[in-house]
Amino acid sequence: MKLRLKHLSEDTDRHGNVRVYLRLPGQPKVRLRNKFGTPEFLKEYQDACAAAKAVAPTAAEKASGVRPIVPGSVRALCVLYYRSAMYHELDERTRKVRRSILERFCERKNDGDKPFALILPKHIRQRRDEMMDRPEAANGMIKALRQLFKFAVRYDHHHLNPAAEVEYLKGNPDGFHSWSLEEIEKFEDRHPIGTSARLALALALYTGQRRADIVQFGRQHVRDGWLVFTQHKNRNRKPVRLEIPVIAELQAIIDATKCGDLTFLVTEFGRPFTAAGFGNRFRKWCDEAELPECSVHGLRKAAAARLAELGCTEQEIMAITGHATSKEVTRYTKAARQRTRAESALKRLEAGQKQDKIVPL
Repeated sequence: MKLRLKHLSEDTDRHGNVRVYLRLPGQPKVRLRNKFGTPEFLKEYQDACAAAKAVAPTAAEKASGVRPIVPGSVRALCVLYYRSAMYHELDERTRKVRRSILERFCERKNDGDKPFALILPKHIRQRRDEMMDRPEAANGMIKALRQLFKFAVRYDHHHLNPAAEVEYLKGNPDGFHSWSLEEIEKFEDRHPIGTSARLALALALYTGQRRADIVQFGRQHVRDGWLVFTQHKNRNRKPVRLEIPVIAELQAIIDATKCGDLTFLVTEFGRPFTAAGFGNRFRKWCDEAELPECSVHGLRKAAAARLAELGCTEQEIMAITGHATSKEVTRYTKAARQRTRAESALKRLEAGQKQDKIVPL
């Protein structure tokens, strides 16, 4: 049976090899590399045609002067993704960050105009390797592309996820810098009780929560001496509800600080902080205390490490931090547990030596 397919053309290179292309009206030609007439060729042809479906911009996008979208391109797939329920189920900040990453991917060398159906793992690895000096940024790009092509597979725009086969780079194994006791004392010396900076430190250190949760804490969350709340992260998909006792030291700092009506922490204008605004402000407080390596997230890590040094189990620490698995908790507390075990081991050795000395010959 003779195979008849539309929009195909061919030419012959100087070595006599026949090259087959898909040439759709108004679009750049796409080379089809499998042997003509084979099932693999037919599959490649169908994928290239499916990727060329036009994506018309919405009225709002037209009004905002959006650049023309090449049908079947990476940018066209991104537009479909931005309109999907998968994207809108994400938290607002997650959507903002992911869209920013995908837009940067599209802008570089006009990669957004290239057919998404022809992207292979090797192409993404090449982009990843160009960002080796920024491993966290490279891993963020891979994660965003994995979600983009996961959407494409789920909604039948594509049959595979090339980003899922790309390995993450090894970043900083220790993650955020964990505050030492000396650094905490230095911050406390610079910011005494009664200041917003000291209250922010106490909330982060004595609750072990993220900045998005810290900025929302208020008196309405305290019930019979317990802080009752639902974590901000994944609150719409996998909500985590926690109850944490308010220890006496934290309560004393809250009572000594001027707080807002709805939140403990407020800006100089008396308004609640945003998560990003609080992060910037805390950065300034750390700089004032001459602590350039410290951050608010490092206090979450320090809180978990201090609990580990006190002998708390991973399950007990997870009950405070709200982690669903012990993977992150183990990474947070690795150094603290090593120190605790080393101290315990040497104490046993010391006790054993003393016992040997008093045993008669």
